[in-house]
Amino acid sequence: MVAGNWKMNGLPSSAAELRKMIEALEGGAPCDVLICPPFPLIAPFVRDGADSGIEIGAQDCHRAESGAHTGDVSAALLAAIGARAVIVGHSERRADHGESDSLVRAKAEAVLAAKLLPIICVGETEAQRDAGEAEATVLAQLDGSLPDDAQIVVAYEPVWAIGTGRVPQMADIAAMHGAIRRAMVARYGEAGQGIRLLYGGSVKPGNAKEIFAIEDVDGGLIGGASLKADDFLAIVAAA
Repeated sequence: MVAGNWKMNGLPSSAAELRKMIEALEGGAPCDVLICPPFPLIAPFVRDGADSGIEIGAQDCHRAESGAHTGDVSAALLAAIGARAVIVGHSERRADHGESDSLVRAKAEAVLAAKLLPIICVGETEAQRDAGEAEATVLAQLDGSLPDDAQIVVAYEPVWAIGTGRVPQMADIAAMHGAIRRAMVARYGEAGQGIRLLYGGSVKPGNAKEIFAIEDVDGGLIGGASLKADDFLAIVAAA
């Protein structure tokens, strides 16, 4: 899977980039392809991308199905307008909105209840890595954030590599993904072997092939490079 997280970027005119992606992948994508634009663009992007092979997802949802939660969006509504997946627990949500592991788990459960695919994000800060706490931090996040259902995707994004241009050593990515895979198997048994583990953090056309060749890296969660069709398509081709 290659998933594009557009974050708080994009306008209706950005559909032109989506159309370029659709046209380029008309013969079929080599992997699952997902674009997660801001909430107001989800419905029109679903219409534009219908039957194209590119799925549309969301960047967050509320843990409840409905209620007095001004400014929030439910997974049930996202499903109703055609979204197929929801990112939960991104480091920017954890940091900027104080989201705890237990809240991330509740959101993942809400996504599953709406019959959508949760993409659960974990990752350490630079200070945690420098202190030798990277693996312990990520495994603790997983322990608190994972639902009981194994129908999930996990995205590992070292916080210090998001949007900075810095990328961990390939050996570091391999070690962390191996640790996450072992955690998946410990938690879900044999089903844990089939859970896709995505890497995110300054993935670009120039480094995607090397990153995707690492064992237990099953694709990427792509930020800035997903905003331009040419860059994103090169990463899809690398997958």
